[in-house]
Amino acid sequence: MRRAELLKADWTTTISGTRTFGDYARTWLAERQLKPRTRAHYTNLLDKQILPTFASTPVRSISPTMVRGWYASLSPDTPTLRAHAYGLLRAILQTAVYDGEITANPAHIRGAGTTTRAVAITPATLDELTTLAQAMPSHRQAMILLAAWCGLRFGEITELRRKDLDLQRGVVHVHRAVTRVGGQYVITTPKSAAGRRDVALPPHLTPALQHHLHQHTGPSKDALLFPATGDPTKHLAPASLYKTFYRARAAAGRPDLRWHDLRHTGAVLAAHTGATLAELMNRLGHSTPQAALRYQHAINDRDTQIAHALSQLATAARPPSDAK
Repeated sequence: MRRAELLKADWTTTISGTRTFGDYARTWLAERQLKPRTRAHYTNLLDKQILPTFASTPVRSISPTMVRGWYASLSPDTPTLRAHAYGLLRAILQTAVYDGEITANPAHIRGAGTTTRAVAITPATLDELTTLAQAMPSHRQAMILLAAWCGLRFGEITELRRKDLDLQRGVVHVHRAVTRVGGQYVITTPKSAAGRRDVALPPHLTPALQHHLHQHTGPSKDALLFPATGDPTKHLAPASLYKTFYRARAAAGRPDLRWHDLRHTGAVLAAHTGATLAELMNRLGHSTPQAALRYQHAINDRDTQIAHALSQLATAARPPSDAK
């Protein structure tokens, strides 16, 4: 009997067309299994970017013209926010199609859900990485090494504990991450399913990591490798790290370098070794090739090296000219 009532209610809502987008979107969000930070991000997009326009509009009354007008009203000065808002609106409306609320998705603006980088990222050089690490306080130097040489995300690094660093096998276990939501730190899984991974440590990092464990990490297997200053039980806040990182990047002559660019640097370094796309995806914890393809330019740079090597082969194989 209850199932029949629910089916009837759904049918009535769809046919009458009275269900508002605001009601549908809230239900859509509540039914999704999302990481805390993603849920907070979606909630913010709904509250500030989407619902002020569509909250009271019946779902089946939303037209392509309305979507285009709404999209045009979003500030082009924040392209990433604009793309995220459009992508969320489109996803909700696509579910409405599957649910039979509407017959077609009215959000179909070509390219609206994607953005391009406003500024090209210039990876750090090996000399710059050395200067960066040396300019950081001693208890933060290993963070630079793990970010750059292993391509770890900030939330992955700041949740690392003594038990995650296996120097005998030369592996760092990336099985958790920490994120800040509403002023609280939440320990969760890495960004994607592929993010849960074991990353091989370049052997040249071993002495520095051994020193860090000995000098700056508590004896417990659950001791954080990089806790907040003054409290070994609390997670490090980004703002606390940036105070020292900004000084270090200035010392390296790279005031443009962001913390996440160290991960980009790690991807480029791995690409230069000849790592395949699948190998890059595995090392960086990417679940789709598109993410790893951001570092394709590194492979293009390597193609120039290959071309020079081919010329060297040709020169070596060329018979010497007759002596006169």
